[in-house]
Amino acid sequence: MLKFADRLLPALCVLAVAGGAQAQEVVVKIGHVAPMSGGQAHLGKDNEWGAKLAIDDLNKAGVTIGGKKVKFRLISEDDGADPRQGTAVAQKLVDEKVVGVVGHLNSGTSIPASKIYYDAGIPQISPSSTAPKYTQQGFNTTFRVVANDSQLGARLGQYAVGPLKGKRIAVIDDRTAYGQGVADEFAKAAKAAGGAIVATQFTTDKATEFSAILTAVKAATPDVVFYGGMDAQAGPLLRQMKQLGINAKLLGGDGICTEGLVNLAGDGMADGQVICAEAGGVTGEEEKGMDAFRADFKKRAGADVQIYAPYVYDAVMVMADAMKKAGSTEPERYLPFLAKEDYKGVTGRISFDAKGDIKNGSLTLFTYKGGKREKIAVVK
Repeated sequence: MLKFADRLLPALCVLAVAGGAQAQEVVVKIGHVAPMSGGQAHLGKDNEWGAKLAIDDLNKAGVTIGGKKVKFRLISEDDGADPRQGTAVAQKLVDEKVVGVVGHLNSGTSIPASKIYYDAGIPQISPSSTAPKYTQQGFNTTFRVVANDSQLGARLGQYAVGPLKGKRIAVIDDRTAYGQGVADEFAKAAKAAGGAIVATQFTTDKATEFSAILTAVKAATPDVVFYGGMDAQAGPLLRQMKQLGINAKLLGGDGICTEGLVNLAGDGMADGQVICAEAGGVTGEEEKGMDAFRADFKKRAGADVQIYAPYVYDAVMVMADAMKKAGSTEPERYLPFLAKEDYKGVTGRISFDAKGDIKNGSLTLFTYKGGKREKIAVVK
């Protein structure tokens, strides 16, 4: 059986023949940014591997753009999930003369960094930033390959009151652009569906102790708790909920919807207790492609996909595809082609609206049973 990458090669190969001579090789730098240190490092490394695999596959294919053979080089930076560090590495990538950036992972770093890339005219595709503000700034260089928090939070709010029959709902968020944004959208949709928000609490994206806010939550007797934040906090949050005897369902967005949540929660997570939504998802024949990617990723990276790696892979590929169509790696020349892309990737069909949001973005609902993440449904 052919590997995923091998099946991809015919679509990527472009042969250049110029008077019988080999085309001149040009090095093309693509930047990647994610938290490679701190509590979200496992997600950042997952993203980086997605980018590495795409770069390797492109170089293995021998891509030619504008009559010149191209060698792609990945320039990867660590933003530590910190906005100030994020802007610093964004400027560093501009100074490195990258022609495009895939990242950042977090909305809180993507949003301030996007102004730096826009001022430099460098296209940026985030594989995971879901805050609506990211694509609402009027920057023609800003794109994302996942649905935004308005869609994700709204769907979870409807699910909490509908299928889960939640009546009393507590909302906790980490005060980041992502966590607060998805929590606000969830609360809005839950209330519109007839649910009552009985408690609202805040924490940080560095916290590990939640006893004070959970004591207040317990007093409100919720049957559903929503957490807007990442898995590094959701894991200990679940353990402490169990210690305090809070048996409510825990809902969250793609930040908690990782394979790593099982280990982070330890024995604090009961089967079916957690419901989460990942921005993206495929059905039917496209599932075979995703399964092949996951198997190939594990073989080459030595680890399972956490969550965003397929979207990073597609973001690199769609950027390279726009360069091929433009016949140029110059940002100002391939940017118009990127805006008009219609690319069939691992994660499905990728094309962008006028703001840079993915068109017809899907969502996947998951739960956890027997220590494994289990898909509930893909919804659009």
